[in-house]
Amino acid sequence: MSTALHTSALTSLPLLARGKVRDNYAVGTDRILMVASDRLSAFDVIMGEPIPGKGELLTQMALFWFGKLGHLCPNHLTGDAPESVVSPAEIPQVTGRSMLVKRLKPIPVEAVVRGYLAGSGWVEYQQSQSVCGVPLPPGLKNASKLTEPIFTPAAKAEAGHHDENISFDQVVKLVGPELASKIRDISIAIYREAAAIALAKGMIIADTKFEFGLDDAGQLILMDEVLTPDSSRYWPVEGYDAAFKAGTNPPSYDKQFVRDWLEQVRINGKPWDKTPPAPRLPQDVIANTAQKYREALQRLTA
Repeated sequence: MSTALHTSALTSLPLLARGKVRDNYAVGTDRILMVASDRLSAFDVIMGEPIPGKGELLTQMALFWFGKLGHLCPNHLTGDAPESVVSPAEIPQVTGRSMLVKRLKPIPVEAVVRGYLAGSGWVEYQQSQSVCGVPLPPGLKNASKLTEPIFTPAAKAEAGHHDENISFDQVVKLVGPELASKIRDISIAIYREAAAIALAKGMIIADTKFEFGLDDAGQLILMDEVLTPDSSRYWPVEGYDAAFKAGTNPPSYDKQFVRDWLEQVRINGKPWDKTPPAPRLPQDVIANTAQKYREALQRLTA
């Protein structure tokens, strides 16, 4: 892996936006260069320390999944080399960690699919026995497998704010019934296929989120990243049963490791309030997180 990159600094292209992880640059009016940095966000707060190699691993995993799932939904990849649109001096910043993609009209909905009850879904279930308006049977526990995957969307928040879980009816109000149904059905289909592929490699995809956009013809396109440890909850199958029986979070290949550490950290004797600035990540947390990402890609592509 190359030197850790917390923030890219390209000058040959206009910067469009910096997200939690990706820096997006305009390439003409119809394409975007997405550079995956080594930044890590947890609880919607960007950590100050990069995770070495993370951006390259995320990009490799996203490209793996785009290649597997193209028959279910077209994606935003152009097929052009990212190195072809930057100056020679900037090539090291983009090689291995970038995608050159079509510029789309983004849909303001996080298309979340859950096959297991975890995270904010578990919290919501304990309060209402439902998630995003989807009723669930009584007696479920943390990390319970659901009988069928459910679509539990979220409204995309501005940078620095938390995405808000919403109901399907709210998605209909945002984008109309036809597009809302299409997003839901395609999201669940992608999740089902990806979950089966991952399970064959010994990994459970507990939940994931997709982002979609529309091209000039109004066609629905899968965009941003897909099924990476940043957007999905990955569990190794061999640790699931014991954790489920104990009522704890299963060991994971995603940033749950960092989330769990942040939940335990104390600042002046008090828990971190999940607002910037983030606590400084110790070296062992950084190293272990980097290893989790590497293991996920190696296991998936082995």
